[in-house]
Amino acid sequence: MKLKTTLEQWLTLRAIEQAGSIQAAASVLNKSHTTLIYAVKKLERQLGVSLVEVQGRRAVLTDNGRVLLRRAAPILDQAQELELVSAQLSSGIESEITVSMDHLCNPDWLYGPMAEFLAQNSTTSIQVLETSLSKTTEMVTAERADIAIINLPVTNYPAEAFGLTTMVPVVSGNHPLADRVSLTMADFATSCQIVVRDLGGSDKPAAAQDVGWLKSRQRITVDNFDHAMRAVSQGVGFCRLPQHIVDAGNDSDLRVLRVEHADSYQVPLHLTLPKGATTGPAARCFYDMLLRSARERG
Repeated sequence: MKLKTTLEQWLTLRAIEQAGSIQAAASVLNKSHTTLIYAVKKLERQLGVSLVEVQGRRAVLTDNGRVLLRRAAPILDQAQELELVSAQLSSGIESEITVSMDHLCNPDWLYGPMAEFLAQNSTTSIQVLETSLSKTTEMVTAERADIAIINLPVTNYPAEAFGLTTMVPVVSGNHPLADRVSLTMADFATSCQIVVRDLGGSDKPAAAQDVGWLKSRQRITVDNFDHAMRAVSQGVGFCRLPQHIVDAGNDSDLRVLRVEHADSYQVPLHLTLPKGATTGPAARCFYDMLLRSARERG
C-alpha cells in the first residue's frame, strides 16, 4: 500500500501547532510562509480533510487536524528516535553491554546511576549478571563483562574503589542464639549455618571458593542472599549477611548478634573494565557514572 502522505508533511503540521501560527512555524523551520501554506493545502487535498483554519490573525488546527496529529505524534517520535539510534550506532555505541555485579554489592549503587545513564542513552540495553566468589573473577578474566563490580582486584586488571559492604551475623528472634548477650565462634559450631554457594566453576568443583568461618556441623547452601535471608527469617539457622540486605528487609524479628572478635567485617568492592582498551563508548560512559556516584557517596 502506497501512503498518500509523508513524515515531512506531518512534521510541518506539528510545527504549526507548536508554534501557534504558520508564520511562526515558517521561522522555526527556516522556510517561507508561502511554502508552508502550500504544504498544508496539499496535505488537505491528499486527505480530503480540513486541517487548518484562520481565527483572527492566526492559523490554528481544526478539530480534525488535532485528532489526526495526535494519532501521528507517536509515529513522528519513533521516526526521530530511529534516526537518533542510527546516529549512535554509526558512531560505534554498543547496542548492549553486560555488567557483572558481585553479590555483596548494594544494588542501589548500580541502579541509581543506571537510571541516569538510560535517560541519556536510548540505544544501549544492559544485562546485569550477579556473581559470587570464583564467578566474579571468571567474568573479568574471560572478559565476559563490559563492566565488573568485584570484591578484591583481579591480577593484572586495574580497578577503582567502589564501596564497602559490612557483613553481620544474623538469626531470627526465635533462634536459640537470639537472646545470648555474649557469644564466641565456638557457640555456632552446633547451629545450622546458611551459606551462599560459589556461582562459578560449575564444571570444575575443585575451583570453587569458600570464604569465612565454615566450622558449623550442619550447613544449608543456597544460591543467593535473598534465599539466605528467607532461611534466616524462618529460623533455619544463622548467616553472615550484608548490612544493606538486613536493613532493606526491615524485619523486626531479626537479631544481629554480638560475637567476640567477630561482630562484623567489611568487604571492599571495586570497579573494573575487563575488556580494557577495547571497551566501547557506552560502557565507558556508564563506568564513569558509576565511579562518580561512588565518589559522591564518599
